[in-house]
Amino acid sequence: MVDTIDKLHRLKAWGIHIALDDFGTGYSSLSYLKRLPVNEIKIDQSFVRDLMSDESDAIMVKAIVDLSKNFGVGVIAEGVETEEQLNQLLYFGCHQFQGYFFSKPLSLPQLESFVEQQCS
Repeated sequence: MVDTIDKLHRLKAWGIHIALDDFGTGYSSLSYLKRLPVNEIKIDQSFVRDLMSDESDAIMVKAIVDLSKNFGVGVIAEGVETEEQLNQLLYFGCHQFQGYFFSKPLSLPQLESFVEQQCS
């Protein structure tokens, strides 16, 4: 683990941003947030999925957003699929998102076309 942490610090020193994926599940735990040089954490979609119907998930998401602020790292919500989820995440203070609400996965040519449409 020490070798991995050292490598991540070197990558960060080169200007590479590091995100801790699926935060709150598996190996993405508080101890890793404390030890790894991360720039952002990504809220696992399993918490976002039932954000509007499960109070425990809503509490978890709010806690992760608050935690990210306290640690001075960014936060991204994965799996945003509805406007209601988006609005609740904005209310909690999360301002970066990914999910089908914005777009399905795209090939490079599709992405280029999508970006051109959004920018014109």
